[in-house]
Amino acid sequence: MDPRSAQLQPDLRPARPRRRFGMLRAAALAVLALGLVGAGGFVAFLMQLRVEEARPSRVADGIVVLTGGSSRVSDAVDLLASGYGKRLLISGVHRTNGASDISRSVPESKDWFGCCVDLDRSAVNTRSNAAETKRWASERGFHSLIVVTSNYHMPRAIVEMSHAMPDIELIPFSVIGDKWRDEVWWSSGATMRLLLSEYAKYLAVEARVRLARLGIEIAPEASEQAPEPSAHKPTTALAN
Repeated sequence: MDPRSAQLQPDLRPARPRRRFGMLRAAALAVLALGLVGAGGFVAFLMQLRVEEARPSRVADGIVVLTGGSSRVSDAVDLLASGYGKRLLISGVHRTNGASDISRSVPESKDWFGCCVDLDRSAVNTRSNAAETKRWASERGFHSLIVVTSNYHMPRAIVEMSHAMPDIELIPFSVIGDKWRDEVWWSSGATMRLLLSEYAKYLAVEARVRLARLGIEIAPEASEQAPEPSAHKPTTALAN
């Protein structure tokens, strides 16, 4: 080979390490960007959660409570007794439990079961809670509902119910468990795990609902809501 032509050819040997470094750097930046987006989304999710209970701003046609938290049913019955709705739906009651079982666990509900409380035993998750609530509200001719569930579960519940019932006004009433009142969420590993799990489920529901609006239907969620930290489930609770 002519020495002069060899001198004219570029030396490609250093390019490979540089290219590999560039790819690693791009991957690291992508991971960092995803982490920042995820962290920002988690903060936005946390900002939706109420830290103090507040009475609904107005009355509604009906009240629906999603079972699973420590005092959800009790708070919902209190709202019914205070005149915030005409009827109460307890959604997600275990098939083996009846009104008497709930009355024993929530004594203040005893006077209301004869006139104004309906039990839904079909719902097994938040999505089916929304479907059964839609059926109940349609049968009753209700146009507004107060939704009662735990604060960490409320964002996902509202997304599911808004999607199932776009023409019904939803008024959230977030139940704050004792664990949330007694300590800040970041000081408890169990609470942190619960929030991260709920955030992941919330994102999954948001994605599924957005795709459904585009005409792309996805199968129901396989995962379910975790139990509220340190709280024992009432006899009515199923998965929520």
